[in-house]
Amino acid sequence: MFSKYFNVMVFPAGPICNLDCEYCYYLKKTELYSNTDNFQMSEETLEKYIKQYLEAQPGPVVNFGWQGGEPTLRGLEFFQKAVELQKKYAPEGWKIENSIQTNAVLIDNQWAQFLKENNFLVGVSLDGPAELHNRYRKDKKAEGTHQKVMAGIKKLKEYGVEYNILAVVNNVNSKKPEEVYNFFRDIEADFIQFIPIVEMDENGDISSRSVKAEAYGKFLIKVFNEWVNDLGDVYVQIFEEAVSAWSGFGTNLCVFSKECGKGPVMEYNGDLYSCDHFVETEYKLGNINDKSILEMMNSNQQQEFGRDKRKELNQKCIECDYRFICNGGCPKNRIIDTGDKYKLNYLCEGYKLFFAYIDPFMKKLAQLVKQRKSPIVMKKELQKIHKEKWDVGRNDPCPCGSGKKYKKCCL
Repeated sequence: MFSKYFNVMVFPAGPICNLDCEYCYYLKKTELYSNTDNFQMSEETLEKYIKQYLEAQPGPVVNFGWQGGEPTLRGLEFFQKAVELQKKYAPEGWKIENSIQTNAVLIDNQWAQFLKENNFLVGVSLDGPAELHNRYRKDKKAEGTHQKVMAGIKKLKEYGVEYNILAVVNNVNSKKPEEVYNFFRDIEADFIQFIPIVEMDENGDISSRSVKAEAYGKFLIKVFNEWVNDLGDVYVQIFEEAVSAWSGFGTNLCVFSKECGKGPVMEYNGDLYSCDHFVETEYKLGNINDKSILEMMNSNQQQEFGRDKRKELNQKCIECDYRFICNGGCPKNRIIDTGDKYKLNYLCEGYKLFFAYIDPFMKKLAQLVKQRKSPIVMKKELQKIHKEKWDVGRNDPCPCGSGKKYKKCCL
């Protein structure tokens, strides 16, 4: 049963966006609703959702997630109404949290003030410094958007709004991990998510924009090497997941969970889908005007969707030393044919490279977590391991684990 621990991602403006990022897979979802050009969630649907969602949650803390497309296109008044309805339907003593994923282009004084007053956590999509961000994140005029995004971040900072960074790792910025990480550190971003882009072209081949598996592993390794010096001050989602897994607490991130199905998507009209990567007709669970969210989440269809991730593991995954953290990765990326009944995750090579590299660091961190040591002590211990690991000659095997000589790899 999913009557607990699921989080609906709501798209109040559907797949509509004010940008035209080249790698965005969601803009095409307008094709699912070809009979309309109005992708604005109605107040009636909003109220039904908020009431049903609160009824489905165990409490006392409930998070509402708003995404898109670009959710701010629905307008500030819509979100003011959402907060009003949350207060109306939330049981006494419950805490309501809101998070919104945005490109930040529309963030002005009014938006920033509202977000601050209502304690919204804001996720900002930003792929690094201007020359890297602007490669794929463009507006409708095919112009770069970095300057506009940074203006939005400036407003968030000005009003003291809590925000984090979501960076898409592609074939371009994956080659400059230190530059990407240090840029985020310089703009005082203290929580960062890295999302690898894996997309298929019209011929069914991996697109040129996609990050190569090994490149993604190396990207994470090099970012990790920088982060070692910022432990306790900067939080990188995948590193936090690793600490949790190696410490025996399991993982929280859906791509690394044993089963799927706890992050459904609700479109502007109340349609509920199994996952934001599976917003397709066959994965539609129903509509909140016909069924309750809880009923749809507890349906055999969604239960099976969730279990399939665990049941359809490639043999290499079953035998893998890092299954305890990876669990085969996101099903949408299981596209590599190995001759097994089930396909292997495209990012497998990169994940294994990264997990093997951080293994000694994580084992030490797990000990320190158990001993309840301070971040300062943890940082010093990791810096010591890092120094020993990278004390190599030009012709020695590269410490990253690629199998290449240091001079031909990470030097």
